[in-house]
Amino acid sequence: MTPAAAGAPAAGPVLQVRGLVKQYDGHRVLDGVDVDVAEHQVVTLIGASGSGKSTLLRCVNLLEQVDDGQVLLDGEDVTDPRANPDVVRRRIGVVFQAYNLFPHLSVLENVTLAPRVVHRVPASQARERAMTLLDRVGLSDKADQYPERLSGGQQQRVALARAVVNDPRLLLLDEITSALDPELVGEVLAMVRELAGAGMTILMATHEMGFARQVADRVVFLDGGRVVESGPPERVLVDPVEPRTRQFLARVIDAGRL
Repeated sequence: MTPAAAGAPAAGPVLQVRGLVKQYDGHRVLDGVDVDVAEHQVVTLIGASGSGKSTLLRCVNLLEQVDDGQVLLDGEDVTDPRANPDVVRRRIGVVFQAYNLFPHLSVLENVTLAPRVVHRVPASQARERAMTLLDRVGLSDKADQYPERLSGGQQQRVALARAVVNDPRLLLLDEITSALDPELVGEVLAMVRELAGAGMTILMATHEMGFARQVADRVVFLDGGRVVESGPPERVLVDPVEPRTRQFLARVIDAGRL
């Protein structure tokens, strides 16, 4: 497929994953995965550790080279060898489990780095946008602090602000509460809920089933690198069709996550 003009929205889903295969040392971590994310939709990926959720997100952001299949962003095949990964990533915001803030930069510098360096936004404009977002996440008073002075929940909210400062077409969230103490999970999920309510297009891997039930438009259950079940949260999480999904959710309920 000939790549479309970079960044030009196209009719259809923002993200289309088609037959995606990724393997390591002959082991298929992703085995023919299909996922769609429509504009302004929140799709959550659920499944046990090792089911392929994080690998799928890394493939979408071109941090992993796929072995087969396609990832299309606004109709552009970004897995085409002719696609420029750096240009593609400018259209995607990502937040990982471990914050990944630059420790030698202040909160404000972390949030303004990509707008200034990658998108060539004037410093004053980047600062204004960053301060608006930091105020939105309740951290404008921490703008001059360094990450080590912040709690885990505060660092993750800064990471969210950094990921959305450039108004990405797609936001990828990879188990962003898994490294947080339980009392800090709520403040981060509240920020995600606000972003979803504002119309952000989100693909999110999570163990927080209650949150997925409240916020997601669709839930995708991965097992062994395959999509076992996909649909509205009230069906997949409350009345799943597949026995494997029911087994997984029974364990989740026992663990107190639903």
